Amino acid sequence: MSFPEPPVLTSHGPARIVALCNQKGGVGKTTSTINLAASLAELGRRVLVVDFDPQGALSAGFGVHAFDDSPTVLDLINGKQTDPHAVIKPTSAPGVDILPANIELSVAEVFLVTELSREHALANVLKKVAPEYDVILIDCQPSLGLLTVNALTASHGVIVPLECEYFALRGLAMLVETIEKVRDRLNPALTLDGILPTMYDPRTLHSREVVQHVVDNFGDVVLHTSIARTVKFPDASIDGLPMNQFAPEHAGAENYRQLARELISRGSLP
Repeated sequence: MSFPEPPVLTSHGPARIVALCNQKGGVGKTTSTINLAASLAELGRRVLVVDFDPQGALSAGFGVHAFDDSPTVLDLINGKQTDPHAVIKPTSAPGVDILPANIELSVAEVFLVTELSREHALANVLKKVAPEYDVILIDCQPSLGLLTVNALTASHGVIVPLECEYFALRGLAMLVETIEKVRDRLNPALTLDGILPTMYDPRTLHSREVVQHVVDNFGDVVLHTSIARTVKFPDASIDGLPMNQFAPEHAGAENYRQLARELISRGSLP
């Protein structure tokens, strides 16, 4: 299915904030954050990505090194830094900025446990810069802990990258339940914007059956766009580039361009 080219934006902001979330690791959250952000920037959107995973893969995937003395998103969460502009860095993708992270973010959950309004720490940071961007994408860690709850509380929507494997299905119900709890208790405006099939191989019956099972259970919430399995994505990450720069004609780059157009056409993104 193809989607039309979106209209050019005549003004920018305030941003729609979307968390890419799945408690299972290795499903393509970071790859999807990088390449969706770059594809949206190609369409003239101003994008901020937030590395909210202590592994720091999003920062590395954009060629941003967060292992020196420069501030990271943790400094904003714990109050050592109050101005997000002092932490935001440009990325290798024109039009995309990042709030970087590194392994030190892993202490944030310990710090936040004793804080008042601990679930709103990230929301309080992002509201300071949301007027300057069209889209803010949060790359969540593979867990349903306090960092992920913070991301969901700060967001307007959630995209769930789902690997086209049977075992990836097992945690989906738990994740949807967590999203519903956050909506009920912390963020009534939170919506499930879409389930994104990743690592899809149309040649295998297994991939096709997994997608059909998700469609049978979630209907239109499943995005029409699926992301093909390819070794080009890790190659691009090693070079610190999104696919539309690393291999602009590759099918993987076009997958994410189509995803950007689909989300805009659905009204999930501006």
